[in-house]
Amino acid sequence: MSARGKARRRALEILFEAGQRGTDPQEGISARRSATEQVINPYTVEIIQGVLAEQERIDEILSSYAQGWTLDRMPAVDRSILRIGAWELLFNDDVPDGVAVAEAVSMAKELSTDASPEFVNGLLGRIQQLKPTLLD
Repeated sequence: MSARGKARRRALEILFEAGQRGTDPQEGISARRSATEQVINPYTVEIIQGVLAEQERIDEILSSYAQGWTLDRMPAVDRSILRIGAWELLFNDDVPDGVAVAEAVSMAKELSTDASPEFVNGLLGRIQQLKPTLLD
């Protein structure tokens, strides 16, 4: 797994954990740094800060295009994966769109339900197609 892949995975773990515990993801970063020798990749921090900064807009877009699904009905891990993927697609020009989608689908294959990879791919693919009109 690439350094960015590991950073995405760590960001997913921190966002998921914060969502489950109802805590601030920034606290998750601080707790990991103080409780372990673990080095937090700067890209992990960038993802988390980016998702938090744009979460309202990201959630609005995900809700608009997730046909038949509300954010609350989605598995929590899928919601976190989609937020990371949408942030990379829409707000991080350093990541090619195809890579953002592929990495999100890969995490869904590894960590979520059998139906999740197809759902994540379809939703992020739709957002990718509409990207030029979403950020006006």
